[in-house]
Amino acid sequence: MSRARNPFRPGMVLAVLVIGAAAFLLMLYALGQGWDGRSDRNGGNHAASNGLNGFAGLVTLLEEAGYEVEVSRNRGSHDSFGLLVLTPQMFGDGEDLAEIIENRRENDYGPTLVIMPKWLAFPIPEQLDVEAEEGWVFLSNADSPGWFDELDFAEGAQLQVGEVKGWNGLGMTGALPDGERVQALTSQPDEELRPLVLDSDGDVLVADLPDSYMPTDFDYAPYPTTFVFEPDLMNNYGLADQNRARLTFELIVHATEGEGDLPIIFDLALAGLGASDNLLTLAFRPPFLAATLCLLLAALVIAWRGFSRFGPPVAEAPAMARGKRQLARNGASLIERVKRFHLLSEPYAALMSKRIGNALGIRETHAEARANAIDHALERRGVEGPGFSQRANELRSATRPRDILRAAGALKSIERTLKR
Repeated sequence: MSRARNPFRPGMVLAVLVIGAAAFLLMLYALGQGWDGRSDRNGGNHAASNGLNGFAGLVTLLEEAGYEVEVSRNRGSHDSFGLLVLTPQMFGDGEDLAEIIENRRENDYGPTLVIMPKWLAFPIPEQLDVEAEEGWVFLSNADSPGWFDELDFAEGAQLQVGEVKGWNGLGMTGALPDGERVQALTSQPDEELRPLVLDSDGDVLVADLPDSYMPTDFDYAPYPTTFVFEPDLMNNYGLADQNRARLTFELIVHATEGEGDLPIIFDLALAGLGASDNLLTLAFRPPFLAATLCLLLAALVIAWRGFSRFGPPVAEAPAMARGKRQLARNGASLIERVKRFHLLSEPYAALMSKRIGNALGIRETHAEARANAIDHALERRGVEGPGFSQRANELRSATRPRDILRAAGALKSIERTLKR
């Protein structure tokens, strides 16, 4: 056994592990946040849109006002405590929206603000000579969503788009950005809503659901559910006016019941920008928390064992030694194991004939002629004892291992005599 030099420095290995773990955690977070390369600025009426019909301005307004604001892609945020801002789409699902509202009121998750859609918008074509940023849109037409009557409270109500002169409510008055296409609740449902903002004709632009709607099991009144029927009061188009911006802020204060520390969650799932649960967050929630803690503990133990080891790892000796000498030994061991000593006689005699002939300067290639030439050369040098041919024949005729080794040693002695 020997200690091999460690090819990796501990600091480098630690850096690779830390970077790999960080990249893996970032991948999990990106999956949960919907970082798929698509742009949120798609011209829709949602909190990530910077078009006239979007609500990115409202998000910025509330952030600058000191609110804790979150733009969520996860439908699980519908069950989070705080003010949930829903921006359903023109061709959305009314039953889905009604289910979300019912669930929040029954479980008292907090206030809900629903901004109804109105505009049919289209991206600005690239061929037009217009200096436009990504996400800017044309507002082509205004219409009320067809799914409004699917809402539980909407029975007997009518939502229409028409022309008005302005709005008033919460002690303020003002004009709308497009007075010819204003969406309002022109007739109250069977359970009348509580109006907050009216238009010049007395129709409802903003209202709360009544406390009697969908009662809860609590002894106190539920958090308000506010419907903004005219989105131009709160979208980017509407926030260009200072009075409408003040009204928007007061509506948020009303919805949060003056609780400035209440988190505000803008939903993107209803706009088709939803994503699955964040895998990184799920890993630290029951029932996955126990498995996560076990994996972290196992990783810490493995890392501690890896970095606290004394010295480089012990390298085992190779199974087979290298080199010519070891190769010869391996070949001899193989011959000995298979008991084929007689197979060595002829090759060894030929080998010694060549080596002795080279030592004597004989260039004869024929085996018998070279053997005779070796005998004559040895006689001229006065070498005593049997000649080369006799000893080579004794080696070829030997059958027992002892006789083969003795005859081979006799041939080898001739070579050693010439090297003296």
